[in-house]
Amino acid sequence: MFAAARDVTERKRLDQALREKNVELESARSVAEKANLAKSDFLSSMSHELRSPLNAILGFGQLMESDSPPPTPAQNESISKILQAGWHLLKLIDEILDLAKVESGHVPLSQEPESLAEVMRECQSMIEPQAQQRDIKLSFTQFDKPYFVLADRTRLKQVLINLFSNAIKYNTKQGTVEVKCTESALGRIRISIKDTGAGLPPEQVAQLFQPFNRLGQEAGSEEGTGIGLVVAKRLVELMGGTIGVESSVGVGSVFWFELISVAEPHLAIKRGGAAALAQPHVFRGAWLHTLLYVEDNPANLQLVEQLIARHPDMRLLTAVNGNDGIEIARVSQPDVILMDINLPGINGFEALKILGSDPVTAHIPVVAISANAMPLDIERGLNAGFFRYITKPIKLNEFMGALDMALEFAGKQSAKSE
Repeated sequence: MFAAARDVTERKRLDQALREKNVELESARSVAEKANLAKSDFLSSMSHELRSPLNAILGFGQLMESDSPPPTPAQNESISKILQAGWHLLKLIDEILDLAKVESGHVPLSQEPESLAEVMRECQSMIEPQAQQRDIKLSFTQFDKPYFVLADRTRLKQVLINLFSNAIKYNTKQGTVEVKCTESALGRIRISIKDTGAGLPPEQVAQLFQPFNRLGQEAGSEEGTGIGLVVAKRLVELMGGTIGVESSVGVGSVFWFELISVAEPHLAIKRGGAAALAQPHVFRGAWLHTLLYVEDNPANLQLVEQLIARHPDMRLLTAVNGNDGIEIARVSQPDVILMDINLPGINGFEALKILGSDPVTAHIPVVAISANAMPLDIERGLNAGFFRYITKPIKLNEFMGALDMALEFAGKQSAKSE
């Protein structure tokens, strides 16, 4: 009887201890989630604050580069340096955001069988100019048979470009980079990138995949953050692979990663696919198109004004807040509205909702142009009903392409209503 009572008491004590432990774990999980949310909010805010001034720098730089009459050779060189530094800064911002995404596990992957030969060709064409500039000889494997791996194509290219770029950047003058693909055990394909650089001692190899650790290269001439390899490692692991390095001082390094090998897929060609690709995306009508740009930043307004001024078939109306933009849209009936998100008074989302609920303006395509460039920002914008979502700093070709599509859409809407 006493033994049974002791058992009951012990069971109650264990249950109480378990409940307390569960409360502790739930509290810790809640704290971690709040910390992750705070970090995401901070990164999103910082991304916006950094992208806004970069939009003016890179936007006006691209305008000057493509000006008529063209700039002098000396001016061209200065413009080139401005753009090069600006795009590099944007790349660093994107790398930091990428690290935050992979650390939080919020990286959308679409894994499918991917041809390594095709992906390699694309990456080779992207990286060859960098190799030529540094007098580095590239050697890519010749595929004796098709190799397919289970991967997200965009993320696979990101990993390869990072490893190729590092192999070129930290190589010796007139060095070589050799890329090979081989079958390894357990149904995996290994991609290895061998360079003839200075090589690394074991203690530095052990630190390679630590964020922001550049292994003493901070004072060197090569730019970087020490983030790329960390992101590459995490992406490879998310795709079910492994990554590693072998290095010898004075000889060079071999960076490798393995992905799951899969059979070649049998893809049916969609009817009309080639015809669709052959269609030009540029749309221009014979009449004057009216655009409305709602933006409170004077530099961004001036940038788009100067860009549109180059097109005699377009005229631009502007507003510096959402309420004025809505009124101008109702009165002037523009073909397309360009909308910033962070506006004084009502924001771009609220303005879009009002425009969409008014029969007078509901048919007008609204293109978001925003420095809110996190993937969730873009997804939210498209889900809210923006025709396209362009992130700052804007690339002129991308901007004009989106504008052409919006004008084409507006033309079709107008034809339907006639």
